[in-house]
Amino acid sequence: MNIIKIACMGFSGVLLGLFLKQSRAPYAELVSIATCLLIIFYSVTRLSSIFELIGTLRSYLTLEDAYFRILLKIIGITYIADFSSSVCRDAGYGAIAGQIDLFGKISILAVSSPIILALLETVYSFL
Repeated sequence: MNIIKIACMGFSGVLLGLFLKQSRAPYAELVSIATCLLIIFYSVTRLSSIFELIGTLRSYLTLEDAYFRILLKIIGITYIADFSSSVCRDAGYGAIAGQIDLFGKISILAVSSPIILALLETVYSFL
């Protein structure tokens, strides 16, 4: 039921932002940023259960630890790039948001290159 709390927090932030937008626009942006930060801080507290899940997966699978680290980096890059570009896009800076998205995709490709190479080596060994 935590999603209900987050949804209520988000709706409250939006309604307060819309109310302030007509009379005090700079405060509306601050409310939006504060709401985003509150939701992110709450989300970070939920990461421990995700790390437990990854630990369980690690015990069931016989993969190298490096692959799990790469997977965590990819997930982190994805969330950070998505959040950053969304904030920029909401603020009206679509070009900067597009560049953040592009850099995030390039970063994911660079970080995942060892996994791609290992996959290609595995396929090549079967041929």
